[in-house]
Amino acid sequence: MPTDPSPRTPTSPDPGGEAHGDWPAQATETIVGLVDTVRQKTTGPATTAVRAAVWGLLIAIVGTAALVLFLVLFVRGLDILAQVVLDAIGIEKAGRATWIAHTLTGLLFLVPGVLLMRKGAQPTAD
Repeated sequence: MPTDPSPRTPTSPDPGGEAHGDWPAQATETIVGLVDTVRQKTTGPATTAVRAAVWGLLIAIVGTAALVLFLVLFVRGLDILAQVVLDAIGIEKAGRATWIAHTLTGLLFLVPGVLLMRKGAQPTAD
């Protein structure tokens, strides 16, 4: 009895043209492939957007905390500097250095704010 050198796999077509393959497995693979494609095209961008929102929120919170810390250290540094200068001149009184530091910080924010407000209030020439 001769043996066939190429055994047939379950998915190979028979001479009649019909596939004897495992059609439930093929249908499952097709459905799983379609579901994966739909999931990738729908939840992929949503996942990316949510990640961007979370990282943006984290950066905003940490940035705000860093800005507040910097401003506190800046005002404290001005306070110490003003106290050293006033002590060197010999006119230091209690609290005077603090008022100077707060005034300088206020001016540091006031002057650019006024300039930007004036620039923004000017009508544009059409």
